[in-house]
Amino acid sequence: MSSTNSSGDPAAVRVVGGWASPFVNRVVVALKLKGVEHEMLQETVGKKSELLLRSNPVHKKIPVLLHHGKPIAESLIIVEYIDEVWPASNGAPSILPRDPYGRAVERFWAKYIDDKIPPGIRVLRGSVEEDKDKAAGEMSTALQHLEEAFVKCSQGKQYFGGDNIGYLDIALGSFLGWIRAVEKIAGVELLNETKVPNLVAWADRFCAHPAVVDVVPDADRLVEFTVQHAALLRAVNVPK
Repeated sequence: MSSTNSSGDPAAVRVVGGWASPFVNRVVVALKLKGVEHEMLQETVGKKSELLLRSNPVHKKIPVLLHHGKPIAESLIIVEYIDEVWPASNGAPSILPRDPYGRAVERFWAKYIDDKIPPGIRVLRGSVEEDKDKAAGEMSTALQHLEEAFVKCSQGKQYFGGDNIGYLDIALGSFLGWIRAVEKIAGVELLNETKVPNLVAWADRFCAHPAVVDVVPDADRLVEFTVQHAALLRAVNVPK
């Protein structure tokens, strides 16, 4: 995206992150859904820039959204911020449901996703030395619960958010590249058409969406990334 405006000033919206991070990809997908121009500031794997340390001094992690220089951290918090600052207009969809109950349900499942999916990915890709069979089983169980959540939330439509990509689509969809990658790395099948048919079909739709297709990396690229940075990733335990 464009990094400066017509006056040559720095972009009003900047994202501190890295292309391989599913948490960063959440932010970028949300911005693209809203049609918000932004600048990507790529961090170097294994290093933390002064900008990152200054912008997120508590956790020192990506992503950070800089909006007119003001930092916002934590991917799901950033997604909610984007939804509030750029409300539905010019055809851009709302990301969170309008009704409080719907928002509460989606926040519950988003928290569940972050509790269950990233730890399993770290084990299966080899950045954490734990039982891979156990991790694969726990991820499969989590995906079956999310299959049920999809049926309830989508109400027969294409996405968790209904007709359009919403909060849960972004929360889970950001991990699809890594789920496919660790299937290859660990020789397991997680997105199984027999066990989670609705999620498998949804995953194809999500990854083909214009706001997603150039953001979420494909599995082969992430496998190569894992091979290149294996020792470093074990040391720093990323993506995070």
